Amino acid sequence: MRRTLLFIVIAIVLFGAFKFYQTYSMQTRRSSFQLCDHCPPGFEQTADNRCKLSSMYQQFSSLKGKGVGGLQTALPEMHDGFSPQQIDLGRYLFFDPVLSADNSLSCAGCHKPEMGFADGLAHSVGINHRQLKRSAPTLWNVGFLNSFFWDARASSMEEQMSGPLFSPSEMGSTPEKLLAKLNNIDEYRQLFSTAFPGRKKDDTISMLEVCRSLAAFESSLVSLNSRYDHYAMGYHEALSAQEIEGLNIFRSFVARCAECHTPPLFTNQQIAVLGTPEPEGLPLDIGAEKTFRDSTMRAGFKVPTLRNIDKTAPYMHSGVFATLREAVDFYNKGRGHAVPKGEKLYLHWHIWDPKLTDYEIDRVVDFLKTLDDETFTPQVPAHVPSGLKETHTLSAYNQNKNKTE
Repeated sequence: MRRTLLFIVIAIVLFGAFKFYQTYSMQTRRSSFQLCDHCPPGFEQTADNRCKLSSMYQQFSSLKGKGVGGLQTALPEMHDGFSPQQIDLGRYLFFDPVLSADNSLSCAGCHKPEMGFADGLAHSVGINHRQLKRSAPTLWNVGFLNSFFWDARASSMEEQMSGPLFSPSEMGSTPEKLLAKLNNIDEYRQLFSTAFPGRKKDDTISMLEVCRSLAAFESSLVSLNSRYDHYAMGYHEALSAQEIEGLNIFRSFVARCAECHTPPLFTNQQIAVLGTPEPEGLPLDIGAEKTFRDSTMRAGFKVPTLRNIDKTAPYMHSGVFATLREAVDFYNKGRGHAVPKGEKLYLHWHIWDPKLTDYEIDRVVDFLKTLDDETFTPQVPAHVPSGLKETHTLSAYNQNKNKTE
């Protein structure tokens, strides 16, 4: 009897010690959150604590009058000027699953740093393992863009945030639910007060501050230091002979790739109707026709950047092409060859039949791989202020899918 009581007492003591350690560890971890006070690489810090882009491309004039696909042309205006603290707060938010309704999915669930800030899926997966309509586009250089989503339905980064956060199929939250959770986390209250010093001490976190912080972090994802960039700046040994061949084909008036994928971002940010096929069994995605209520944009989508393109397979809005070579070969098969019967699409005038040889296609693919640059990949937080860990994984999605098949 005494021995039993002794075991019970020991068990209670050990359990109490474990809970104390767990609580102390969590508090220590949370109290250690401090926002970075210097700008990320690629940015200069101004006297008023703002981060402004610093790039070799800023020494060049605009694209206008310089010819299509010129190597030394200027960047478009960037959405920068955030403080280092706002950028770092956005980093914590980006990797924190507390932003989703069920605490299972962070922004990084669909925009993984190790996958070019995409997710490697033809169709991304939201909460409750819901398969989405389109693939996740890369976030590299998103701060330069003037419209967002494949169908260009958002015109600012802050506007774009509300899409995945509050879509029932993606992160599934609501503004009220999200703000209630964040305002209930002391660490976030403290971090927001640091990142937005003009606010009063007792002010609650606002949705505007959440979106601004996420936009600040995403705007810091700059990729402009690839081997191609070294070549463009005059170091010709940066590319091999075959890669230079590929660049020349890419820029030629035969292939015409650079007319839409214009350097240095390798996108002209326009809508293009290409006539790409949909995955088997799926209906035509009308794309930008819905956004602009314009039938000439039926099945039209934003021209994506080709930066880090080798990291972001599969390709197109529907992920229909598994490899870069398949994607390039699509453009070589003739204008409108994959348009569904009965569909009248107003194909982009650059889409034609260039009749590239297999050798030329391979050289274009070689060149595209020179656009890889992940030098400024941010550090993934070891812990986030909510204390949560992401449970939304591809393996969990596959297990659930197998159960339902």
